[in-house]
Amino acid sequence: MSFKRLDTDDFVVSADSITAGLWTDSQVPEMTTFFTSSTQAASNSGDYYLNVFSNETTSSLEFAVAYGNKQGSGSALYNNDVDGKSPSSTVYGQYRTLVLGDENADFSFGGITSSDFWAISVERSRYKESLFPGSLTLLLSGSLGVISLTDNSQVVSSVEFNDAGRVFQLVSGSAGTVFTGRNNQGYSEASGSYGLFLPDISTLLLNPVALSSSLAGGGISLAVSRSSNAPGDNEARIYRAISGSTASSFTLNSEETITSDFVFVRPRSSEFNYSENPSFISGSTGEVIYPLFINSPTTYVTTVGLYNDTNELLAVAKLSKPLEKDFTKEALIRVKLDF
Repeated sequence: MSFKRLDTDDFVVSADSITAGLWTDSQVPEMTTFFTSSTQAASNSGDYYLNVFSNETTSSLEFAVAYGNKQGSGSALYNNDVDGKSPSSTVYGQYRTLVLGDENADFSFGGITSSDFWAISVERSRYKESLFPGSLTLLLSGSLGVISLTDNSQVVSSVEFNDAGRVFQLVSGSAGTVFTGRNNQGYSEASGSYGLFLPDISTLLLNPVALSSSLAGGGISLAVSRSSNAPGDNEARIYRAISGSTASSFTLNSEETITSDFVFVRPRSSEFNYSENPSFISGSTGEVIYPLFINSPTTYVTTVGLYNDTNELLAVAKLSKPLEKDFTKEALIRVKLDF
């Protein structure tokens, strides 16, 4: 075993973005079948959110939908004597803390403040790091037709950030291509954007005001119930908008940044030509066993170990086959560490 201190030039760091399908069948980025569980919908959790699966066995949870309202409207009150406190207000407060980080802040969709939203949260096990901006296509159907939504990541000059990370607007379009026929933004300035795309927390927040408007060119009318004293069935309403069309489609990919640390180990001609292996030296005297190896030794490199300054082994790299080394040969071994 021989040691050599590595120089700064021996280290190179690289980062690559890897994209993959998001849903259970990751080979297909598009989800076209949607199912819910009547058991989950009838349970206590059904007052807050509705799980959506890709098959009838409900074994592959893909995402959940929920409705949040600042005033607690759209769902039954916890206590009829306490106004404004209901599952919808709880959902609103949870997402406000997660996304805005301020219990006094309001959600804004394309510059228009809104007191409620629909949330689509992708199941955490469906991805490793985040959602992939520009891969979104979500079809929503209503009484006036079908609308296709995407994010505006491909057209913005600078990225917005909040407590949830990157923020993009949901606009009319497909796979990152914005439909800019009306105002070059993909949404109506009067009602705001169709929501927010938050890739770093795998969440879409949909703007009911914009979705409920009658949009030129084949929009939809998706009504939201804001009654404060009775269940509004709003989770089921957005689920039906997602799954109700014969052309139902939800396309989205995941994204992961793989950071690689490349370590270049360079055995020079004068280095690593002798070995402490018992087949090379005598265990009793420490002398080279074969006289030929005194002036013309030959070794075979099989393993590279990376140590810290306190001689602790941190990583081991195995060569695919032994590498012959003597005074006439130099080598370059590249070790790749992914994390």
